[in-house]
Amino acid sequence: MTAYDERASLGAPPARPEPRVGEEPSAGGELITTAERIHRSVEEVIEGKPEVVRLALTVLLAEGHLLIEDVPGVGKTMLAKALARSIDCSVRRIQFTPDLLPSDITGVSIFDQQQRDFEFKPGAIFSQIVIGDEINRASPKTQSALLESMEERQVTMDGQTYELPEPFMVVATQNPVEMEGTYPLPEAQRDRFMARVSIGYPSPAAELQMLDVHGGASPLDDLQPVAHAHDIVKLIDAVRTVHVADTVRRYTVDLVVATRSHPELRLGASPRATLHLLRAAKAAAALQGREYTLPDDVQSLAVPVLAHRLLPTAQAQLNRRTAEQIVLEILQRVPVPEPSAQPWRTPGQRAPGVRGL
Repeated sequence: MTAYDERASLGAPPARPEPRVGEEPSAGGELITTAERIHRSVEEVIEGKPEVVRLALTVLLAEGHLLIEDVPGVGKTMLAKALARSIDCSVRRIQFTPDLLPSDITGVSIFDQQQRDFEFKPGAIFSQIVIGDEINRASPKTQSALLESMEERQVTMDGQTYELPEPFMVVATQNPVEMEGTYPLPEAQRDRFMARVSIGYPSPAAELQMLDVHGGASPLDDLQPVAHAHDIVKLIDAVRTVHVADTVRRYTVDLVVATRSHPELRLGASPRATLHLLRAAKAAAALQGREYTLPDDVQSLAVPVLAHRLLPTAQAQLNRRTAEQIVLEILQRVPVPEPSAQPWRTPGQRAPGVRGL
């Protein structure tokens, strides 16, 4: 329990009681159970990285898109596949290459000689979870085909708009080390990703366990769906109802505004980043079984949500200052609201009697 949990619990109404034997479980408890099943399923494939799995699930429930950026061989594509296979929904994988065309992603209109009319053939983007492998190997023209889909969840072709299915999430991977034959993602593209995560190397114990689990066969072969697409839609609806106090809203805005005036940044975070940070904080609160957000939720997600959108100045790069370090400095500098200023919960709101992840 964090310090904010303890302070917010002072004088709070009693928690909602657990369901009795024979009673139906609460909707919140059922949704948390679904999230736990997905979390455990992904962890069967990704060893020793519970915080990475939690962030991926947070982005999914916050209706965002995830950028996985790390060195080769640490399980970027494996994480994306494990998340996709844990949910019974439509999944498409796109291998980005220099010769990939925008129509390969969005679709193309083909002339039907029998009907004497053009017929639209949907592309790979018309799936609920889209895995974009090595996204920075495609040309900027092809990368821009994702802009409308990621922001507006639709595709416009020949003056006709086609809605994408729900839920919809793009999980993209890229290698930041090898730059030959790649095209860096433009700022407009990076800004559409809610969060960026780096998996990192596993611990020696986790790597030893990986040899036992992955040595004979891939654990993806035995991975079965543990949730349906409509379960994810219900989880997303529950996240939307999470309460955010005015003080937490102002704190979120203050953090983002601080990036725009920082002397070591030539590009700060956008208003879209503010929305993404708040939505991610609400999803993190829901995964912990809370119906209200805390400043802790915002702080824990500030680096993965904001850092990939920032551009350090040339002097900051010479000083080997990274965007992550600057965000951590801003977190230390911006005052954190006190619980006494305003309760985190709405009047009469009760803490959910469910166990979070």
